[in-house]
Amino acid sequence: MPIARRPTSRRIPVSERLTAPRTQRLDRDPRGRTAVLVAAGIVVVAALVALALLSPGPSLPTRAQDGLTLAISVLIESMPFVVLGVLLSIVVQVWVPPGVIEHWMPRRAWARRMVLSLLGMLVPVCECGNVPFARGLMMRGFTVPETLTFLIAAPIVNPIVIITTHQAFGFDDGILIARLLGGFAVANLIGWLYSRHPDPDALLTERFAGSCAAVYDEDAVGSRRGARSLAQFVVELRTVMPALIIGSALAGAVQVLVPRDALLAIGSNPALSIIAMIALAMIVSICSNVDSFFALSFASTFTPGSIVAFLLVGPLVDVKMLALLRTTFRTRVLVGLVIVVVLFAIAAGSVVNLIA
Repeated sequence: MPIARRPTSRRIPVSERLTAPRTQRLDRDPRGRTAVLVAAGIVVVAALVALALLSPGPSLPTRAQDGLTLAISVLIESMPFVVLGVLLSIVVQVWVPPGVIEHWMPRRAWARRMVLSLLGMLVPVCECGNVPFARGLMMRGFTVPETLTFLIAAPIVNPIVIITTHQAFGFDDGILIARLLGGFAVANLIGWLYSRHPDPDALLTERFAGSCAAVYDEDAVGSRRGARSLAQFVVELRTVMPALIIGSALAGAVQVLVPRDALLAIGSNPALSIIAMIALAMIVSICSNVDSFFALSFASTFTPGSIVAFLLVGPLVDVKMLALLRTTFRTRVLVGLVIVVVLFAIAAGSVVNLIA
């Protein structure tokens, strides 16, 4: 990780940090990425349908209707926050003068990441809206580790999530405190881990890297802010919406085709209950602003530690969020995030079970 320099009014574009070979590959047709993502979604849904045909339960047409309803509900629930996140991203990229945000950032890299992990308290959107906002931070010149730190912490430390978690659980069993401290800790852990990467820009998709280069080309020619804002709004929605739709469809399919009985049957086991709730969190893909009330329905059956694990994993690496993150980060980054978050959630849940 390069030594942090004193903040200046000049932004350091991501495009300047890209290597020449990768820049040359930006001319590839980005539609191929979307086609691969759609094909992967179809394969997953087909596999789940085959599993459903071989398992007992409601008829497939009934489950298909339920899956469609759930997918639409996830999409409708996420859309307002995605649009809000895109608008905030445009404000950061286009309307905030250069150097304003950077001026308030600490010099040291670890301190900058800690400040960014608390920035979510000022951004009242769920994880869906945080993705386009984080893209705006990187287009502004923030590093990949710094942006990942914000992305992981923001869905948990934002004010709406704090209020709804308190309304659902109060301070019982330390669930609220464990969620806040756990989100802050795992975000800074991930930021530190990826700060050790020799080339953090290699973690970005080629399409997003090309978007960063295009943004700074527009800065250079001094294009009008209104036109840039409209163009960026269209670009961000075209990038995020296919991933959101596919992620919502996968979430709906997984919810109706994967049996929950086995998950619920092991709720009283301290160790297995954590694993079960982690799996459930990745499946149901509920917005972090309301997931506490969903988890509350399991509080009488599952251990407090498993509830904490659910509240940590869901907003960070559920099916929908992974689809959105894929618009910006390469697959190996997503795999690393899932491993770190799941292992951290298991450790945090085990500690809560020991204390509660």
